[in-house]
Amino acid sequence: MRVTIQPGAIRGVISAIPSKSQLHRLLICAALGEGETLIRGGVTQGEDILATRRCLEALGAEIWEEGEDLRLRPIARACLPQDPLLDCGESGSTLRFLLPVVAALGCEGTFLMAGRLPQRPMEALENQLLDHGCEIIRPTENRLFVQGKLEPGEYHLPGNVSSQYITGLLLALPLLAGDSRLTVTGPVESEDYIEMTLQAQTTFGICHEKRGNIYEIMGGRPGVSPGSLRAEGDWSNGAFWLCAGAMPAGAVTCRGPLADSAQGDRRVLDCLREMGTILRSEGESLTAAEGARQGVVIDAAAIPDLIPPLAAVAAVGDGVTQIINAGRLRLKESDRLRAVAQTLNALGANVQEEPEGLRIEGVPYLRGGTVDSWGDHRIAMMAAIASAACREPVTVENAQAVSKSYPGFWEDLQSLGKNLTKEEGP
Repeated sequence: MRVTIQPGAIRGVISAIPSKSQLHRLLICAALGEGETLIRGGVTQGEDILATRRCLEALGAEIWEEGEDLRLRPIARACLPQDPLLDCGESGSTLRFLLPVVAALGCEGTFLMAGRLPQRPMEALENQLLDHGCEIIRPTENRLFVQGKLEPGEYHLPGNVSSQYITGLLLALPLLAGDSRLTVTGPVESEDYIEMTLQAQTTFGICHEKRGNIYEIMGGRPGVSPGSLRAEGDWSNGAFWLCAGAMPAGAVTCRGPLADSAQGDRRVLDCLREMGTILRSEGESLTAAEGARQGVVIDAAAIPDLIPPLAAVAAVGDGVTQIINAGRLRLKESDRLRAVAQTLNALGANVQEEPEGLRIEGVPYLRGGTVDSWGDHRIAMMAAIASAACREPVTVENAQAVSKSYPGFWEDLQSLGKNLTKEEGP
């Protein structure tokens, strides 16, 4: 699909979609626990969440929609399917969370992977499974088969790799008969995502003893459903609307993201405030309006998903913005450092790609033009909000990439006053 967006400011009021990061965790906790769970406001058509739903259903969970809510009946561990087919699509969270869970359940399973997912790193997590009673076979590039049953014991993971490995083990180890200890070594990146996992598990009555970076995990604790709970608004996608409000003549109010959320991407507010954006908070609504857009230093270690929208703001700022500690962005749905730089430069920005980051020298305005999404939802959305600073239209090729996390993005962009046209096709 090709989308062409006309120049002009982005202004209005929008409601945040459900948090993808939280929904992954709530769905898995509900599927592993005891009793039915109603997740209020949990319906989304994002491909990553649909992948997790699909995989949990393959393991025996029953999930159905009730209006805007999701109801889930958990996996019956007494009659697990043998060698279920688990289609993860391009969702790294689905694969990294459920691989250790399937190993803990002991039902074996074949995971299907699409896009760049087979190339994304998994070695540190796989080694822990191999060291604790499992075997992992890759019969083809896009298939991974796990067999054996995970054993309790001592687990070790480096903190400077994906926090998703840590979450996967935190979700899996309570299912084992014995107790385990997970030690995370070195500095921990994306620690907020680990906190989200702990919060979700606490909601289901699973609490780990944490001492520094050591987690004492009691076995035989699958959890108990709280009955019903509400999905939070998504800070990762809501950040695009707040950054859109920071663009020339912009003003966007986003309803739903909680300021006290454990979601790490709430830190977009700190970044925008430092850049000079005008921010207002009223109840559960946050408003961002055009401000100074001054150059800053942004440390991406804990907030990698915020870099595309913040880069768009910096591209039409004053001075130089330096993005550091962003090497992991090369391992996303695209090489996201290269994709951000080349996409913004194609629109008239001045972005220099560096090995572990970006150097962005602000310009007064962008030109516009035609760019590709790189098959990456966040690059497509970045190009869309960059159109607010362009003098000519912006055309996004392969614009359907937004369906990975935000299928209704283009309609929501229109609701904020943007004039756009869609053309179906490759």
